[in-house]
Amino acid sequence: MITTGSNSWHERAKISIPGGVSSPVRAFHSVGSHPRYFVRGSGSKVIDIDGNQYVDLIGSWGPMILGHAHPAVVEAVVKTSRDSFSFGAPGPNEVLLAEEIIARVEPAEQVRFVSSGTEAVMTAVRLARAATGRDLIVKFAGCYHGHSDALLVEAGSAIATLGLPNSPGVTVGATKDTLVLPYNDEAALRELFATRGHEVAAIITEAAAANMGAVPPEPGFNRLLADLTKSHGALLILDEVMTGFRVSAGGWWQAFGKPEGWEPDLFTFGKVIGGGFPLAAIAGKKEVMQLLAPVGSVYQAGTLSGNPVATASGLATLENCTPAVYETLNLRATQIGEGISNALTGAGVEHSYQTAGSLFSFFFAPGRVTNYAEAKLQDTTRFAKFFHGLLEKGVSVPPSAFEAWFVSAAITDADVDQVLSAAEYAARIT
Repeated sequence: MITTGSNSWHERAKISIPGGVSSPVRAFHSVGSHPRYFVRGSGSKVIDIDGNQYVDLIGSWGPMILGHAHPAVVEAVVKTSRDSFSFGAPGPNEVLLAEEIIARVEPAEQVRFVSSGTEAVMTAVRLARAATGRDLIVKFAGCYHGHSDALLVEAGSAIATLGLPNSPGVTVGATKDTLVLPYNDEAALRELFATRGHEVAAIITEAAAANMGAVPPEPGFNRLLADLTKSHGALLILDEVMTGFRVSAGGWWQAFGKPEGWEPDLFTFGKVIGGGFPLAAIAGKKEVMQLLAPVGSVYQAGTLSGNPVATASGLATLENCTPAVYETLNLRATQIGEGISNALTGAGVEHSYQTAGSLFSFFFAPGRVTNYAEAKLQDTTRFAKFFHGLLEKGVSVPPSAFEAWFVSAAITDADVDQVLSAAEYAARIT
């Protein structure tokens, strides 16, 4: 597989862009290689600058739920773009998209658009602190909520400890009001709320962890979060940037939370709601959302927030996410996930195949992974070998052992066959 063009562009990029990339995982450092530079996508396929074609199991990390360049989305984007790319003023598309989100997610009574998941989370945290008059935020090790200072933290040595900055440039002061707990640890949660529940403004959690690989919440875990926050006067922020409108028409909450009988106070959405454009949102109960300016005094603003082209793309994407699309996503995720797992088992490769709705991943570890500490014990060197085996056979998957995989509704039977044939080859050399 020729990659001279990608290599050349990456060397050129490193001169003008730190590390040659605009987001770290793209650099391929964790798999010991160089990135592919993609120039075109159509349906289930992506094509790099050297003309190599791949079945895409990244999908821009989630947004390309319908596949690349879906005709209805392209039409909406082109039509809107002809009238201008941005006004910095209100427009119909953001109203229509907000209404679509509210119609799909019952606890979401109002929506505020921003341009990134990081912005959405930052605003949700600010709202929670304003609503409760408290400072402490609880998050879970291995759950990623963007790169705002207060949440770019790691756990200390105690079960429940103040977050410690895990990036230079983040001060201890910025994270002093963030507590980090092990994911899926009910005992640690109960202990924290028994002693400090009156100080907690909010718990923030991924609806299902997807930034340490696919690690779903244990049965009853999210329900416990809702119960504890409600009983202690705190808020629950459900981060559905990854799972929102991908796991089901109403995201993780509709598929799993609603049947369990609990609701969050705030959601953060991204990825699918922009259809590949920079767009994210905070949504939640009206009484909390109305604390935002200009109705309330909690400040948030952005020139490109609710951008007409981005909201047109998101609206067209959601409108085309029919029940049949979700059936296809679940089918393809199962076919590919189980098929790859069978290939690994057949080759004698120890692993754990894990799912979170239609998201899935593979841990090269002996047992099921339930938290970040266990995820870090996997054999990442073996994952890198498997990754390169797939890439060599024309299958593009996340270049990290700590990421979820995504399917699109555009994947065909032939694509599935190609992926599973590639998996058999990759498993043999892993």
